[in-house]
Amino acid sequence: MGRLERRLLSITDQLEDLQEEERLLIEELAYHRSLADDAARDAAVFDDPIERENAALTSGDVKRSERRLQQLSDRRQKLETRRARLLEKLG
Repeated sequence: MGRLERRLLSITDQLEDLQEEERLLIEELAYHRSLADDAARDAAVFDDPIERENAALTSGDVKRSERRLQQLSDRRQKLETRRARLLEKLG
């Protein structure tokens, strides 16, 4: 097996790992969004400082998860571009 083929296999493995990580993060993000919605609702209804703090914390969890998901997506796109170039070379 040549160097290009090994690089292609490595990229394919990385893409599979990223796909699984994205899948898990999407599920986690749905959970965080649900918690954030509940916390925001509680903060609005009860107008309690602790509820407002909880709403801010859960909102931060959502934002962090969304940023991480975007990072994974960017990484996947770079790997897919690299894989396409290698396939053209292998062509």
